[in-house]
Amino acid sequence: MSKVKRVILLTALLLGALLCYQAGFATGIIVLVIVGMLLELGFWVGIFKWQKVRPLKQVSKH
Repeated sequence: MSKVKRVILLTALLLGALLCYQAGFATGIIVLVIVGMLLELGFWVGIFKWQKVRPLKQVSKH
């Protein structure tokens, strides 16, 4: 994924979470707060780039 698309996606997740929090707290609808939490979780998971761990090369003893 390109860096620009990644930044746009993370920004959209964060803004969506903030909007859900605002609407949920203003109306008292707990489902919106939970959706906001899930969107925020997606933001935080997406901020850290997960990479597969490569096994260490084993050195043969001669």
